[in-house]
Amino acid sequence: MTDWILSIEGTPAGHTAALWLALSAAFLHAVFGALQKGRHDPWLTRGAIDVSYGVMAAPFALFVVPWPEPHMWVIFLGAFVIHVIYKLLQAWAYTKGAYTVVYPVVRGTGPLFAVVGAYLIFGERFNAVQWLGVAVLLSGIFGLALYNLRNLVAARDTLHAALGLAVLTGLFVALYTTYDAYGIRATADPFTFLAWFFMIDGLVMPVIAWRRWHAMENPPEVAPLMLRGFIGGIIAFASFGSVMLATRLDKVGEAAVLRETSTVFAALIGVLVLKETVGPRRIALMALIAAGAVIVEMGG
Repeated sequence: MTDWILSIEGTPAGHTAALWLALSAAFLHAVFGALQKGRHDPWLTRGAIDVSYGVMAAPFALFVVPWPEPHMWVIFLGAFVIHVIYKLLQAWAYTKGAYTVVYPVVRGTGPLFAVVGAYLIFGERFNAVQWLGVAVLLSGIFGLALYNLRNLVAARDTLHAALGLAVLTGLFVALYTTYDAYGIRATADPFTFLAWFFMIDGLVMPVIAWRRWHAMENPPEVAPLMLRGFIGGIIAFASFGSVMLATRLDKVGEAAVLRETSTVFAALIGVLVLKETVGPRRIALMALIAAGAVIVEMGG
């Protein structure tokens, strides 16, 4: 698998593979976000997910993939710090606003920052058509935020906080996307980065979740929570692994933007699974975000 990935890196076949990997990551990340926002407290769900994928990744990191090169330890430390802050912000945002309010703004704001980061770090440049796509994507984001500010009734008192946290979380999405793309390119074997990342990344949120669970008057049963965590761990492997491999095979900015077609999947999940009221206008604005991502890909 590693040899095949390295052989198509930077080739037309690699571009096609990166396209499908980014689209897969889009769908899976929408499912992941709904899973965290769903039945249980999002802090508890995230803790259950992290401990699950940390335990599952450990045997691969310690016994299967090549050992990390010395320079990778500093990179892993940076990734650990960035992802902890991101997850704290994400869980906080979900406690303040509905999934269909928070998720599109987080996933839509991230690509703009990611495109800038890809230019500064990797020298990637967008053409005029691709920047048009970014503009369409941003119009959907800010249109959705404005619509929510004007029309949303539920959780109105925390809406401004939810939107502010969503934008800040989006900044950290871009930061980890760009930084992790650098990290996965810095090691000879991309699966070394992925295995060690997941093992290290699963250390903090379980502790926070455990303390929060013990502080609750009526904590949820552990078994259903851990089942959700196990499923989320599998989805996290597939989602994050897909987009990271996409950034190694092709341009970071394009992969980051294309992944934000997840907003369409998020709208469907919000309506069909979480039973949230979305409405045709908000669905149209979410689709506009996805359309911008498609324009960026087609323009490239």
